[in-house]
Amino acid sequence: MNIIIDAFGGDNAPLEVILGSKRAIENLEDVHMILVGDEGKIKACAERNHISLRGLEIVHTDSVIDICEEPTEIIKSKNDCSMAVGMKMLAEGKGDAFISAGSTGALVVGATFIVKRIKGIKRTAIATMLPTSKKPFLLIDAGANHDCRPEMLVQFAIMGSIYMEKIMDRRTPGVYLANIGEEASKGRELEHLTYDLLSSANVNFCGNVEARDLPVGDIDVCVTDGFTGNMLLKLYEGMGKMMSRELKGLMTSNFISKLGALCMLKGVKKFRKKMDYTEYGGAPLLGVSKPVIKAHGSSDANAFYHAIIQAKSCVESNVVDEISNSLKEMKV
Repeated sequence: MNIIIDAFGGDNAPLEVILGSKRAIENLEDVHMILVGDEGKIKACAERNHISLRGLEIVHTDSVIDICEEPTEIIKSKNDCSMAVGMKMLAEGKGDAFISAGSTGALVVGATFIVKRIKGIKRTAIATMLPTSKKPFLLIDAGANHDCRPEMLVQFAIMGSIYMEKIMDRRTPGVYLANIGEEASKGRELEHLTYDLLSSANVNFCGNVEARDLPVGDIDVCVTDGFTGNMLLKLYEGMGKMMSRELKGLMTSNFISKLGALCMLKGVKKFRKKMDYTEYGGAPLLGVSKPVIKAHGSSDANAFYHAIIQAKSCVESNVVDEISNSLKEMKV
């Protein structure tokens, strides 16, 4: 299996990309990693950090699309950047999946116009796994589409449901619509119309869910438009950081609290691992004709390694074909 990775996407590239890729070829069976980016810089980084590049293929390009640049430049002036070249390789069949921690907007544009959408899909959507007190759930869309129509949200629900069943092994995953109340009458026109469509769609629709119930609820898929989803995602991340800092402060404030922290160390480590985004790898762009994974911008080697595992699972589980076949059967 050939997995292509943008060696210069993200805040910690290329070092953490190299380390994550090395870990993948050492620990995962039948995985061949292709790093796309400036070959000279990749080799220099590896040499400085005493890392062997044996087993890693490098495809050279010296251009990178900056996070501040217009996303559409990936198909215009920056069509030779590491992200664009990687997705062209994917589209041409030179790889089975693509991973990048670079600009989300550019990745969505590239996935749409270079890799292409699945036939019948109106918009690609970012699907992000988020932790709860019980089990992680999938938030879709987490930021790809700020303005959505009801039929798009229904497709998001179908894609999210298939992903949770095939990748996360959830039987008949429960799908919820993010709203300001549980009642069917709550929300904007978008939520009203979407609620009606989801009620008759071929998914296990369980109704509305409020934001306050997401961290403690027993849900599998939360569907919303990309603007609302990105707000939920960023709030989730911010609260996670705040809780981590507060917990650390409480446990190190004095001798007694430090002693108590030693007794709770195993539980604290388990909690921190549950809240750690690097354990989830990245967010797949569902609706694309081949697996594309968006890794977090601040991904370290652990995050890239888990993104590679996620990409491998997407390929092995034929998620793209499952989504395509489901849409054909339902004529969505």
